[in-house]
Amino acid sequence: MKRRKFILNAGFSGIATLSGLNIVFGAKMPKGYRILGLQEPDPFKMFGLDSEMVVLNKKPFNIEAQAHLLDDKVTPNSKMFIRNNGLIPKSIDEDQWTLQIEGESVKEIKSYTLNDLKTKFKSYTYQLTLECGGNGRSEFDPPAKGNQWTVGAVHCAQWTGVRLKDVLEDSGVKEDAVYIGYHAKDVHLSGDSSKEPISRGVPIRKAYQNETLLAYEMNGAPIPLVHGFPLRLVAGGWPASASGKWIHKISVRNREHDGSKMKGMSYRVPRFPVSPGEKVEEKDMKIIESMPVKSIITYPKTGATFKKSQHLHIRGHAWAGELEVSRMEYSIDFGATWVRCDLEGPVNRLAWQHFKADILFPQIGYYEIWARATDTDGNAQPMLVPGWNPKGYLNNACHRIAVKVV
Repeated sequence: MKRRKFILNAGFSGIATLSGLNIVFGAKMPKGYRILGLQEPDPFKMFGLDSEMVVLNKKPFNIEAQAHLLDDKVTPNSKMFIRNNGLIPKSIDEDQWTLQIEGESVKEIKSYTLNDLKTKFKSYTYQLTLECGGNGRSEFDPPAKGNQWTVGAVHCAQWTGVRLKDVLEDSGVKEDAVYIGYHAKDVHLSGDSSKEPISRGVPIRKAYQNETLLAYEMNGAPIPLVHGFPLRLVAGGWPASASGKWIHKISVRNREHDGSKMKGMSYRVPRFPVSPGEKVEEKDMKIIESMPVKSIITYPKTGATFKKSQHLHIRGHAWAGELEVSRMEYSIDFGATWVRCDLEGPVNRLAWQHFKADILFPQIGYYEIWARATDTDGNAQPMLVPGWNPKGYLNNACHRIAVKVV
């Protein structure tokens, strides 16, 4: 369809109010009855999710995959984690959507329709890894405040769009530009339209990377509403919060962007190691940029049972932010020894890499399989949770699954 409109209402009462409808026979409802239109929305139906996805929060929606759901080389929509800071826009008219390039460091404020972006600029398609900065937060002790992600807040979808740098160059960027910030159409949880739920950004060097896209397609189709339809900034390899959804403005800044979730403790970690539970001053925090090396075993599912005579085939993915993964290993003796896995190169820069191995166990019993990736700079995943930080970011400890051999 050329014209697409998405409308999300809080409940049936919202529809009734807008349309002037009455609830027919409302006076006859049993006492205490809650009409269907006011019941909790089902995110699995709303977003077409796999039934094994895990809902962490509904306002805003935050939903993660389990490790075994991420077995596909390109993550399908039904298994992609959802992380929102505000409420999903209620109505979007694709034909009226515009993107404005503004800010102190643009030579001229310019506006583009979606059709302008699709016809004036060359399109590119990349597989790009996006991971929530708080993925793995549930393992920190003492607990860090926020959604208690386990390992499933990561995906690698295929994104199609135009390069942000091409649009910036068309607008004209001044020499003093150091940062870009995005502005989106999501709604603050308070309902206050003057507040932005989130307005983050990236340094100009990241904005000018070939793989940083203004995307309008995901996995070969228009981006689903919950993932940012009709236009999303995608900056792979950095925390997914840098990849803003529902983008309608980009600010080119002559200083570090100061939008919502750019200050305070949000998406920041200490500049130096701190003791668990220690209070850290804002001046001692730094913004997260490239994500650390990490991996996940996607087959078999933890808890699986196998016969001793069988070779167990394992597989999974590994990624390393702006870098590549150079070595992938597994251990079945709690990290005492490590064995190399077969590791594929990325299909393009910033895409995750796939690994596999076959394991023959020495005897029956309980085992844990640990996975460890090493990046091209020689950084390896820690076997256990790395240094504690106040917001529980950047846990890249080895992923582990349990198996029983009989």
